Amino acid sequence: MKQKNKPYSQRQAMWAIVKAAFRSITRSPSAVVFSIAFPLTFILVFGFISGGTTHLKLGVTTEANRHPFVESLHQVPAITFTVSSDTTALLKELSTAHLDGLIELTGDKKNVRLRTTTASPEKGELLVILVENNLLKFNLSQAHLEGKEMKLIAGKVEGRAYKTIDFILPGQLGFALLSTGVFGTAFVFFSLRQTLVIKRFFATPVNRAAIVMGECIARTAFALIGAVFIIVLGYFFFGFTLIHGWITALVMLAISLFGLIVFMGFGFIVSGLATSESVIPPIANIITLPQFLLAGTFFNIDVFPQWLQPLCRILPLTWLNDALRLVAFEGASLTQVLPKLGAIAVWGVIVYAVAFRTFKWE
Repeated sequence: MKQKNKPYSQRQAMWAIVKAAFRSITRSPSAVVFSIAFPLTFILVFGFISGGTTHLKLGVTTEANRHPFVESLHQVPAITFTVSSDTTALLKELSTAHLDGLIELTGDKKNVRLRTTTASPEKGELLVILVENNLLKFNLSQAHLEGKEMKLIAGKVEGRAYKTIDFILPGQLGFALLSTGVFGTAFVFFSLRQTLVIKRFFATPVNRAAIVMGECIARTAFALIGAVFIIVLGYFFFGFTLIHGWITALVMLAISLFGLIVFMGFGFIVSGLATSESVIPPIANIITLPQFLLAGTFFNIDVFPQWLQPLCRILPLTWLNDALRLVAFEGASLTQVLPKLGAIAVWGVIVYAVAFRTFKWE
């Protein structure tokens, strides 16, 4: 007996297409990274920030830190303490806005002196309010002890105004260098390999080192021109601080060049790992996005939870951003930022060791 053919089911065909398309999407690195990983990363990072409080950095002399009143201030979650016996060093930190206030005891040890800075007036005012409120509570708790009431003596230290652009511009410059080093290098060398340009080079007397150096020098020159544009635009149009003028700008460019060379190593790794051009953005963003969000590009690392801050501080972009800010705002020399450049150099050794193992010529 002849069996009847089943009627063609459009619904089954549609669901077959749905399943095949879904499998294809889930196997695409770009789809997974851009649809899930990126939104999740942004939610986590900005969730940490919005869930936190305003952070105030308070310097305290070693003597004052032992006083019961100052000990009570340690219970205020919004205040981060820097304790030192070197009052001069604390005052310098205060004048350059690394601290929002400084607490000392007066000569007779009966009152407390709080100094804030004109470099961060809003935080200074908030700090005065917090200290006054806590001093009131402390005096009430000591009311049974006659003559033990403490007074707050407030004062201000002149400091250079630390504008938003002074924080933002070095961060944006650092991220521009990171993006150029990673994306630019990865796309260029992958394309040269896929289009067989490198293979054709092998038929000529040009050696491999010359090929790499030629491409790297061109990218470096282009990135430094961009860095000059960013610095000049920030200085003339937004009042970006260059404490020693063009000399400071030159030091910033030297640091930028050093950072770019290290960041290009990440690009070599990406180009070696990528199996197709569409895979490059997800891999590159795994390297660049966490640093973009966690390395102090837009906001200070102090806004993150304590457990996350150590991770933020070891990122190479963090070291670069910090070095650029110290040079621009505080006039630090290359010698003074050598520890930060050394940390970047350590990253460079690790990155290029991996790059040599993963980079492919064909």
